[in-house]
Amino acid sequence: QVQLVESGGGLVQAGGSLRLSCVASGRTFSTYPMGWFRQAPGKEREFVAVASWDAGTTNYVDSYSDSVKDRFTISRDNTKNTVYLQMNSLKREDTAVYFCAADRRPKYGSSWYPSYWGQGTQVTVSS
Repeated sequence: QVQLVESGGGLVQAGGSLRLSCVASGRTFSTYPMGWFRQAPGKEREFVAVASWDAGTTNYVDSYSDSVKDRFTISRDNTKNTVYLQMNSLKREDTAVYFCAADRRPKYGSSWYPSYWGQGTQVTVSS
């Protein structure tokens, strides 16, 4: 059974940084997409970032939503079956529950609909 467990959320002041971690168990995701979504109060869950394996270059291709690009960085440690989200220059509008996600398919279409989800970790950015 696949499990995704997030950690690293918390309360931070605007302009600060946090690093989220997500450890996967139950299967290996080294060549499958892993990433992050978030859901703010009263809003729909939205895509944040994903790291997908490119078999041609044997490297990961990172994609970000426009709202976090240049502030957030996704990375992976396959020895630990873990994906990270480094969040810098945090803004109040980044406040949300952040969900780790992973896929059992190696590729996806124009939008990503993950196969697996974590339980979420709260990130609160204060002014």
